[in-house]
Amino acid sequence: MPSRSRAIPLLAVGHACVDVYQGSVAALVPFLVAQRGYSYAAAAGIVLAASLLSSVVQPLFGALTDRWPMPWLLPVSAVVAGAGVGLAGVSDAYGLTLAAVAVSGIGVAAYHPEAARVARVAAGRSHRAMSWFSLGGNLGFAAAPLLVGAVVATGGLRASPLLAVPALAGAALCFAALRAARTAAATAPGGTTVEGRDDSRSFLLLAGAVVCRSIVFAGLSTFVSLFAIHRVGGGVATGTAALFVLYIGGAIGTVAGGSLATRFGRLPVMRWSYLSTAIAVAGIVLVPGPALFAFVALVSAGLYVPFSLHITLGQDYLPRHVGTASGVTLGLTVSIGGLASPALGALADTTSLRAALIPLAALPALGWLLLRPLTEPRD
Repeated sequence: MPSRSRAIPLLAVGHACVDVYQGSVAALVPFLVAQRGYSYAAAAGIVLAASLLSSVVQPLFGALTDRWPMPWLLPVSAVVAGAGVGLAGVSDAYGLTLAAVAVSGIGVAAYHPEAARVARVAAGRSHRAMSWFSLGGNLGFAAAPLLVGAVVATGGLRASPLLAVPALAGAALCFAALRAARTAAATAPGGTTVEGRDDSRSFLLLAGAVVCRSIVFAGLSTFVSLFAIHRVGGGVATGTAALFVLYIGGAIGTVAGGSLATRFGRLPVMRWSYLSTAIAVAGIVLVPGPALFAFVALVSAGLYVPFSLHITLGQDYLPRHVGTASGVTLGLTVSIGGLASPALGALADTTSLRAALIPLAALPALGWLLLRPLTEPRD
């Protein structure tokens, strides 16, 4: 049997192939506005469609993986996620576009709880290993605007079926990862046999903080490209560059988060990250000119340094429900941020895009307040 040490790299690259489709929905927004004349609210509705079903069904998939291991979900969900985004540009009908991205959201929802379960078993207690698994998803996000820009800018929205190609690669990588981690994939429900009690109160506080982080990330993912075009100029290329910086900074932050947590502890690193994010979001909104890109990078790092730490801390707070914890911290609280995007879009339509982004600076500070009472779980 192949060494389990191969499982994390394979899972990380497979994770990238799936999370391309979370990033692709936001990356499609400028093209939908430019080529179909969508309002800000209508464009945000596309992000909502990708997030809504994902938010609803993700805890269900997490609960199911607490009962039964379902490694087959990894390749199947990769294909479903890719098929949805691939069909998003085929029809001019707004309703069909919504349905396509909603299907993609279901695929993403099905993938994350089981993938996090398998990755945690393969990683053991290593924060660094889990940060590499999370890094894969961040790189997928970062690649999304480049992939969408290359395909849609060249062939228009009707070329969107080409966006499904990474899903096929992701499915193959998931098969290889499961072979490399056969022991992890075939363990008892929940991934491990655990002792200890669930700390629901601490988990709910953690989940609340991650929701704050999620709304900031979803809001910026939806509108930072349009905001950059308005503030800096340069057209769609400027918007794509801003979105790429938002995503690639997250990749760097995720790797740093695992190392920082190993040295300083998870909770101190998370608290400082949330505070720095609040300051950097204010910089995006208030500081004029190309400095916007520097603040986008700082926000991205601040949002993603604690990303993998959310997952492991949540799993440690709910040791008897690892799948549910994974579904919430890696999935539900990430996708639920998209539910706020239509409200931000409506506010932008009635006031300005800048005014709509100002409230995002307060949310990381609220997340910091929620994290303050938390303590490290006992082994």
